[in-house]
Amino acid sequence: MSAQPHMDYSAVGDVELARLCKSRDRRAMRHLITANNQRLFRTAWSILKDRSDAEEAVQAGYASAFAAMDSFEGRSSLSTWLTRIVVNEALGRLRSQRRKREYLESEGVALLDTYRERLAQASAEPAPDATVAREQLRKLIERAVADLSDGFRSVFVLREIEGLSIEETAEVLAIPPATVKTRLHRARAKLQEALAPEVKGALCGSFPFAGADCAALTERVMAALD
Repeated sequence: MSAQPHMDYSAVGDVELARLCKSRDRRAMRHLITANNQRLFRTAWSILKDRSDAEEAVQAGYASAFAAMDSFEGRSSLSTWLTRIVVNEALGRLRSQRRKREYLESEGVALLDTYRERLAQASAEPAPDATVAREQLRKLIERAVADLSDGFRSVFVLREIEGLSIEETAEVLAIPPATVKTRLHRARAKLQEALAPEVKGALCGSFPFAGADCAALTERVMAALD
């Protein structure tokens, strides 16, 4: 199906958008990717705690989603369906990393703390599109969230940063809604110990994945689909 140049894809329903993507409407596919990049990246990061690994998980998740687009039935939103696929991809990668780590540790090989190393490198990089103070604040928030345990971190990112409802978060993570509430409450309490009240309003600026990062991922996914 050829792309429709004047179509407003943001106004298209999820089932129709999925159908257009299945028919390889490239504008529809690009719209879907761009609209979901940040949520999917943040979700993958909440599991893997590494920007590079998170991007790879998102890219692999898109490939799986486009290959299985005909299975989308509209029972949940298309964004929720995509998020669940990326969660599964990220969890699979996390399990693989843990198996590798356990094997190496059993062989007596010392592992480097690559996450902290990359974070230190990122801290030294300039941020021309933000003030120094905002960049420092963003990193403070990211570190505090990264220090949460796995279950708490994913719930917090999906609820507080991405704004998913309790029910959507429960569906994405395959846990009961009551567990979402409990984990969110405990995550908030832990963060309050690490962050001053005035930084709460800056949460939406954390884990940025827009602009050049978003565009680059979109182009990689589109190239892979070709």
